Amino acid sequence: MDPLFDLTGQVALVTGASRGIGRDLAGSLAAAGATVLAGVRDTKGAGAWVLERAPLIQPLVMEARDVAQTRHAVDAAVREHGRIDILVNNAGIGAEHDPLDVTEDDWDVLVDVNLKGAFFTTQAVARHMLQRGYGRIVMISSQASLVGLPRSAVYCATKAGINGLVRSLAIEWAASGVTINAVAPTWIYTPGTAERLDDPEFLRAVLARIPAGRVGTPDDVAAAVLYLASRAAGLVTGTVLSVDGGWTAQ
Repeated sequence: MDPLFDLTGQVALVTGASRGIGRDLAGSLAAAGATVLAGVRDTKGAGAWVLERAPLIQPLVMEARDVAQTRHAVDAAVREHGRIDILVNNAGIGAEHDPLDVTEDDWDVLVDVNLKGAFFTTQAVARHMLQRGYGRIVMISSQASLVGLPRSAVYCATKAGINGLVRSLAIEWAASGVTINAVAPTWIYTPGTAERLDDPEFLRAVLARIPAGRVGTPDDVAAAVLYLASRAAGLVTGTVLSVDGGWTAQ
């Protein structure tokens, strides 16, 4: 492996690692040599897989919407491991609503998880990174941050907010050795999206928007994250990297 991409000896935190893209990202970072802290709500159910991958992948119990608990979990992890070199803010949820039917609760849940949780997790980790003068922060955004999608006004707003955070925080921290970027995927085939993507009519509609002619895989997202998390991306900060087969280029 090119030493610029080798993560051996580094400590990475991946939030929302219980399933889907987050679970695969944790595995990819571990395969690149990092010790991975997999952010999970608990070590039962979907989070139980982490216990099977020790010691390269270790659970870190945290709830994205609970700011105090997140800070406590991050501080405890730094005490145990000495540092966090890489943060991948993957925790997020999606939901579709007719915009006239969106309730205050609908709004609060999406904003709390997708935007508030990402910001305060970043804040908690960045305090330690800035003290050391090194860090790589990668936000998992979405193509929905760059284009409008029907029945997704709140989701689009939260992901556009992620992009705004990335650009602002990049300016704040660039001179301190901490980079922050976002990856904006298109539809990625995971157990969570399989029901919709296995519908031939829905899949045809999606593929009609993707010039590359296919939906993404977790490996597509992992490759972008690994680059931005590596020393090879030392001069890359404040960017939103689309992994969308050309959807947003049209």
